[in-house]
Amino acid sequence: MYLFLDSETAETPKIDGQLDVKNGQVYDLGLLVMDETGKVYDQISMVNEDVFFRMPESMRNAYFADKMPQYLEAMRKGQHKIVNTWQMYRIVHEWCNKYNIDYVVAHNARFDITVLNATMRYQTKSRCRWFLPWGMGVIDTMKLARNTFATETQYVEWCKENGYMTKHQTPRPRLTAEILYKYITKDLQFEEEHTGLADVEIEKEIFLKCMEKMGE
Repeated sequence: MYLFLDSETAETPKIDGQLDVKNGQVYDLGLLVMDETGKVYDQISMVNEDVFFRMPESMRNAYFADKMPQYLEAMRKGQHKIVNTWQMYRIVHEWCNKYNIDYVVAHNARFDITVLNATMRYQTKSRCRWFLPWGMGVIDTMKLARNTFATETQYVEWCKENGYMTKHQTPRPRLTAEILYKYITKDLQFEEEHTGLADVEIEKEIFLKCMEKMGE
């Protein structure tokens, strides 16, 4: 069983008033449980009140701060579960036990794990330093895509045609979740929502396509 997650972050203020972009604080966490056949068992969208409501300066400077009215409207409609950091942590651990999760899956997983750990340490004053259950396996769909999509001539040529190559001296095909999903769906107009649960939905499709390619 797989637990997919995606986080959206603000930054913690430094002592001098600047924002520490290396110490992101998770204000939105989307979770989705899926088995190897693609069957979805559960999903949830959580807003962390410790960050969203109690760190106003950080939220004003968040990369997607313009989405705050969208979040507030969705909360009014009951589309997000409002939790604190400890509750967010407990839900993840409860789901890992309830569904016998083997792997946590995320796109650019290092980022999500880093900011979840940073949130836990900052909000609990280091009483708890690690967010995921100890020893939990992690799968990064960006790395999977690097070993599947990025090795295929058809994907490389498609990226060249549509301007989705990196700016390295030797350009490489870009592997963001948005670009991969554009390719999978053949929808060049698609734009990633950059909210936790919505992004998890497209990341599970990337994962399934990567696993399909690896099994070919």
